[in-house]
Amino acid sequence: MARGILEVQLIGARKLRDDDFIGKMDPYVKLTYNTQEYKSNIASGEGSDPEWNETFVFEMIDDVVELSLKVMDKDKMSEDDYVGEAKIHLRALLAEGSIAPIAYYVLKDDEYRGEIGVGLKFIPEEEC
Repeated sequence: MARGILEVQLIGARKLRDDDFIGKMDPYVKLTYNTQEYKSNIASGEGSDPEWNETFVFEMIDDVVELSLKVMDKDKMSEDDYVGEAKIHLRALLAEGSIAPIAYYVLKDDEYRGEIGVGLKFIPEEEC
């Protein structure tokens, strides 16, 4: 397994399931790779089709081949709601070097909850 830098370009989401009864959802994403975690900006009032256009950088280590993207809905009066999750397996990225932004399914209990657009780039340790 390779070591190096993983760049994640978080583009946006489409058709997220909005369970808010009042107003639009305020989605954000928790990105996790191994023990490293980032949180995107909150797309306040953007509802089911938010845009983030943010880039996150992770240090890739041996034997960890999955990136988790948990979509959350920020709530003011209660705990944030879990919308769903996309898990991205990174083996293809390691072979290709980069993957142009594509849509990954967001699932909750194996149920479709929308799509999230993500681009990926791997920079091997020897090129850093």
